[in-house]
Amino acid sequence: MTSNTFISKIICKQREYFAAGNTSNIEFRVQQLKQLKQLIADSEGRIYKALQLDLHKPMLECFTSEITIINKEIDNAFKYLKCWSSPQKVKVPWQLLPASAIVRPEPLGVTLIISSWNYPLQLVIMPLIGVIVAGNCAVIKPSELAPHTSSLVAEIIANKFNPEYIKVVEGGIETSQNLIAEKFDYIFFTGSASIAKIVMTAAAKHLTPVTLELGGKNPCIIDADIDIKQTIKRLTWGKFLNAGQSCLAPDYLLVNYHIKDDLLEEMRQHLQKAYGNDPQLSPDYARIINKKHFDRLEKLLKAGEIVIGGKINRDDLYIAPTVIDSITWEDDVMQEEIFGPILPIITYTNIFSAIAAINSYTKPLALYLFSRNKTLQKQVIESTTSGGVCLNDTMMHFSLPSLPFGGVGGSGMGKYHGKASFDTFSHYKSIYKNPQWLDIDWRYPPYQGKIAFLKRLLKF
Repeated sequence: MTSNTFISKIICKQREYFAAGNTSNIEFRVQQLKQLKQLIADSEGRIYKALQLDLHKPMLECFTSEITIINKEIDNAFKYLKCWSSPQKVKVPWQLLPASAIVRPEPLGVTLIISSWNYPLQLVIMPLIGVIVAGNCAVIKPSELAPHTSSLVAEIIANKFNPEYIKVVEGGIETSQNLIAEKFDYIFFTGSASIAKIVMTAAAKHLTPVTLELGGKNPCIIDADIDIKQTIKRLTWGKFLNAGQSCLAPDYLLVNYHIKDDLLEEMRQHLQKAYGNDPQLSPDYARIINKKHFDRLEKLLKAGEIVIGGKINRDDLYIAPTVIDSITWEDDVMQEEIFGPILPIITYTNIFSAIAAINSYTKPLALYLFSRNKTLQKQVIESTTSGGVCLNDTMMHFSLPSLPFGGVGGSGMGKYHGKASFDTFSHYKSIYKNPQWLDIDWRYPPYQGKIAFLKRLLKF
């Protein structure tokens, strides 16, 4: 556990560093981004090893979902940083001329990043890029549930960055509690809704703004009008990537009843091709993070009928890619976010009832629809609410810096990635400037006789 006194000293030092104007310079920010990118490149081999030890994560998944997405975000920030950080002139009504107005983005100050364990590097570095680009300082709390990656992040950040600028604080629940009890200028949290409520309650005591990146039961609708082979490849990749431990993973399927049997058969064949006869032996399949989460997932396997997979090994933290049929909306597996390699299937005959069922749940972080029917695509988009939507794919919207990423309602609040990250960690100061060489007396007392003039001027 890290003491309150230690944490308070870190924050105090960072406030002094920020107040000195060290982070506001644009060239400074650019240099920090370059340093961060080089740091990731220099540590690539160690990153693979840490993620393998924490999650048995395949190297390709490490490269695409952790390293590549970070590099794309940094490159995008390089490209647009000067544009984003420049004051923007805004229109002034002619009645107020010769006045002018600008909006000036400014850094917020000292920020706190609390990250999750499922993508333990990416979920630290992606918000950190926003912190750097916007000109802030950061205290980072990695997840203790991914200890090897947490330790590596702490080491490499400490070796390259001034702790008065960026500091990693490791520890468990008590450390997190001590951190959120402090006054920060912004808190960025990634994790579960239950912990988010604790973070938000603590932030409210200091009126600290927050971004909450959560999750939820992401529905995946599969229409009859699809390319079934392509659909299964994209669906199973999104579901079983990282052993299903992704906040964006499809949580359950709503399948047109005409194609369910064909869909299941194609899924069996594709999973065998992807992971072999025994996925436990595959080098391309991750593991559950720990026994607590394994035991929770094991209980969810009791619902319905297992039609694909179902094999488990607690000592190896292994749960096979599993599909469950004969599921009802009342089953336990439909009452919580699964966050593991278990995929329930429910058939529908009427798309209106399927949409109504989706809307009866908390608003999800993502919604997926596989269909070539453009009318159906439009209908689903317009009649549901979710953080984001993928049509005929899964999870890929997360990889675009041009798309703001975040939840809505119970799946989170606030956005990041690309310009949205800069906006999140910036204050937009409104500035109005009026020269002194002209001044008409219409707004000053005495007011007698001025209303008629103002109505003509303002066209009322």
